[in-house]
Amino acid sequence: MTVIRVAGPDRRIHEPGWLARAEEVHRQLRPQLEADYAAQIARIVAEGGEMAVLTVDESVVAVAVFRSFSNTFDGQRFYVDDLVTDASRRSTGAGRRMIEWLEIEARSRGCTGITLESGVQRGQAHRFYFREGFTIASYSFRKPLA
Repeated sequence: MTVIRVAGPDRRIHEPGWLARAEEVHRQLRPQLEADYAAQIARIVAEGGEMAVLTVDESVVAVAVFRSFSNTFDGQRFYVDDLVTDASRRSTGAGRRMIEWLEIEARSRGCTGITLESGVQRGQAHRFYFREGFTIASYSFRKPLA
């Protein structure tokens, strides 16, 4: 298993071929992604998002979209927007390997933790996060602005 940085902190996509291969796996978590996937990810990257994929035999098996920034609570926060393992590759160590890579990345930036949100309906993902040492540190509130 190899982690490839698709887009980095310089706000550029470095691996457009891997970006294209990531789309199918990414849509398993986010089916609402725009039809022009590459353009949407390019906008997210331009705004500070980064992306990495975990590969096995030239296939993408996991995708992570993340960012780091300063705030008043954490100091330097490392936030994971999206973390998804291909449904056919779950329970193979791919998710754990991606989290290990994210931990190294977060530490290298001076972060003391990783933060992510997970929909209340994703019980299987929650069990995985708890096994990997995540805790519920706060509630995430949302008010729709329709």
